[in-house]
Amino acid sequence: MPELRTEMVRFAIAGVAGLLVDIAVLYGAQALGTGWYLGRVLSFLAAVYVTWRINRRYTFQSRAAGSTWQEWWRYLSAMAGGGAVNYAAYSAVLLALPAARWVPLFAVAAGSVAGMGVNFLSARYFVFKR
Repeated sequence: MPELRTEMVRFAIAGVAGLLVDIAVLYGAQALGTGWYLGRVLSFLAAVYVTWRINRRYTFQSRAAGSTWQEWWRYLSAMAGGGAVNYAAYSAVLLALPAARWVPLFAVAAGSVAGMGVNFLSARYFVFKR
């Protein structure tokens, strides 16, 4: 049980790093004219890459094995489930709140929280399984 708790805490820390990247890339993409929805796809992919690197190195380091390339694709596909939950929550917040510059930031955070459980389970039991 202590290993599970440690992994959950480390996964959450990686998630915060991913959240910061997600927000930065989203606002950068928006400044380049992508809009909040396409920009979110790009920012999510950037966040997935960052969290994969952190989780591979720190959260699940004892479980990382095999081809790095294959692991990346497993991780990306595993995060797609949580990503769908994440994007749905993000979209719901954007649609529910009046347009304001801060709303996408709040929407990204809500999406991240919504998808975190799905992402942790898929990372632990699919990507970095023993």
